[in-house]
Amino acid sequence: MQVKTVPTRPIEGQLPGTSGLRKKVTVFQQPGYLENFVQSLFDVLPGLAGNTLVLGGDGRYFNDRAIQVILRMAAANGVGCVLVGRDGILSTPGLSDLVRQRHAFGGIVLSASHNPGGPDGDFGIKYNIGNGGPAPEKVTEAIHQRTLTIDRWLTLDSADIDLGRLGETALGAMRIEVVDPVASYARLMQQLFDFERLRALLARPGFRICFDAMHAVTGPYAQAILEGQLGAPAGSVINGVPLPDFGGGHPDPNPTYADELVARMCAADAPDFGAASDGDGDRNMIVGRRFIVTPSDSLAVLAANATLVPGYAAGLKGVARSMPTSGAVDRVAQALDIPCYETPTGWKFFGNLLDAGLCTLCGEESAGTGSDHVREKDGLWAVLFWLNILAVRGGSVESIVREHWQRFGRNVYSRHDYEGVDAAVARQIVADLRTALPTLAGRTAAGLKVLRADDFAYTDPVDGSVSRGQGLCVFFDEGSRLVLRASGTGTEGATLRLYLERFEPDTARQAVETQAALQPLIDAAEALTGLRARSGRQRPTVIT
Repeated sequence: MQVKTVPTRPIEGQLPGTSGLRKKVTVFQQPGYLENFVQSLFDVLPGLAGNTLVLGGDGRYFNDRAIQVILRMAAANGVGCVLVGRDGILSTPGLSDLVRQRHAFGGIVLSASHNPGGPDGDFGIKYNIGNGGPAPEKVTEAIHQRTLTIDRWLTLDSADIDLGRLGETALGAMRIEVVDPVASYARLMQQLFDFERLRALLARPGFRICFDAMHAVTGPYAQAILEGQLGAPAGSVINGVPLPDFGGGHPDPNPTYADELVARMCAADAPDFGAASDGDGDRNMIVGRRFIVTPSDSLAVLAANATLVPGYAAGLKGVARSMPTSGAVDRVAQALDIPCYETPTGWKFFGNLLDAGLCTLCGEESAGTGSDHVREKDGLWAVLFWLNILAVRGGSVESIVREHWQRFGRNVYSRHDYEGVDAAVARQIVADLRTALPTLAGRTAAGLKVLRADDFAYTDPVDGSVSRGQGLCVFFDEGSRLVLRASGTGTEGATLRLYLERFEPDTARQAVETQAALQPLIDAAEALTGLRARSGRQRPTVIT
């Protein structure tokens, strides 16, 4: 079988972001578009020849075709072995686990995370390095630079590989191993959590759970573990079959898009515990009866109760959170006398800390939580962690969170997403606030006095690298702050994210509804940015 060299030319728009390359499916379907990026990736990976890669994705539209293209190109570029999830399915944390367990050279993730799928939806590709985590900026920048000069890509002429059958096959000189996507991940979960206690919890008379897989990748994982291994009744996992268009839904685990789960958890006969995960399985939402847990609070609760879980019984080395995430976990770290690191948004920053043994748990406000068991955030892991805490402590999701607030105080917190904003308008809103930052200290906005304002920068304690321009922060004198960031996860227009936080130590006031408690801060944000007026939006697209 001969290697085929296909002449090509650079294609514009292949700059990978913090999460790899993410575009509309129709863009990836352009002749040579996917191939140019994959070849550029292979060209900048010294030592790849003869080694093993892990490959899989969330099952979204174009996932199956992209895998066949990548397999042929991998064989043509001298890759020794590719491990592929059956039917092309691998969750992002599942792929990270396989890279680590099989000591692979790296892995290729096919996903656009929580973005919609289907022929008119989104597609994405990113590379994970040998620690199982996202490639650092030096690798993504090298890929980008190669896309600017690429003049050929390599492939083989061959029939498609049968990805529905477990086992080994050959493609040229390369070995392909189709693996059960769940098996290795499930073994890892058994090492971390007390499955006997979890079985007892799920067998408790009257105790019911509802896990919404949102027709995304975690369906097979949740069915195998929650229903198969832990004994939850059939039907505890809803929307469990991965579909190329996610059933027409938006696989983002928040109250807006996981509305079926929220409706079930607010019903008179609501289950005791609810959860959802996203397109590629790395995010989570935790819900009690008529009670939604914010991701920031969830991270703090996991940290405060970590020693109740076998995998973390020895205690935590430290914790880390992204800068926009609330300071709730900081208060837990202070009480436990362990370090707390504040990083830019992006899991690769946590990867450095985890690899260096500086922290054990980490999380982002955007529904991502994880630990040193893999190098990605992990939705189903967070669900099992919560169930393990409930199995040991008893009580309800709401009671555990309210007891946490009584002990540590409540960081009242919300994120307002303005999606699809005109890109030029969004850039100007951010630029104007950045320009105003040095003049804000001492000013009053909607009755709140500004203490200080800055553009968040981070010096990595492991490699000394500096990341600047990570988010505009304004701090007020009554324990509040707001953060404004432009998100890189969308494919149309721009997404502006406004993060709002106020610390409330008074237990008598901790039950105030979140948006009502944050209204003075919401007004201050509008006074400083004019976001609603300038974007033409009366309200956020999504409130989390």
